[in-house]
Amino acid sequence: MEPTLVTTVQHHPVNRVGRDFVVGDLHGCVDALRYLLREIVFDPARDRLFSVGDLVDRGMQSEAALALLDKPWFYAVLGNHEDTLCGVAEGRLRRKWWYDIGGQWGESLSDERLRDYAQRLRLLPIVRVVGSGSERFNILHAEFFGTDAELDRGDFSNATRQRLLWGRDLALGNYDPARVRGLSTTYCGHTPVRDVVQVGAQTFIDTGAFGPGGKLTVVEARTAQRWSVSVDMARAEGASAFALP
Repeated sequence: MEPTLVTTVQHHPVNRVGRDFVVGDLHGCVDALRYLLREIVFDPARDRLFSVGDLVDRGMQSEAALALLDKPWFYAVLGNHEDTLCGVAEGRLRRKWWYDIGGQWGESLSDERLRDYAQRLRLLPIVRVVGSGSERFNILHAEFFGTDAELDRGDFSNATRQRLLWGRDLALGNYDPARVRGLSTTYCGHTPVRDVVQVGAQTFIDTGAFGPGGKLTVVEARTAQRWSVSVDMARAEGASAFALP
């Protein structure tokens, strides 16, 4: 199965009627998302929710997370875990390698269902850009060392694509953020952090929802507003019964 060629960067207009939110790596923790959407009084007719990727693996609700792609208010970028799922479906990676990084839920998937998911995931861009000028913000999975103009071109080398999906140098302090110039506020996930942290223009919002002591975090774009909850707390509050918008 050959991968589908899609737009690597997708642009969105500024939201003039509602609010824009960005959620960290879901990793199958949909009950925590149900809780947070109620907390922020999310209005699906006016608000939008952007995802930094890694909808699947590690948590208990990967297929429920993939179902979010059908929601008209939900906009995800490709994460390294989705890219891995696609690699398995396309015959480039072995299933066991995927299982070893959290894809054990995939053991119950038929090859046909896996291919169906991969075809859908290959439609996701690697980068989403919202607005322009001073109102602009970007969403990507891991990290980017370049300018808005370079991001907009979308002609990423293999090395840059690898960094966009797998890079951790900036979040781990192995790269000088002062060297990244000309980049608007950019929301990233991939590297788990205890609390939301900004490094230069890039804000890391993966607070480890799937792990012990971890939580899922939603931020309101271009503001200081943020909300977090653990899966256990969300379920204790009855979030499993909360309907998604």
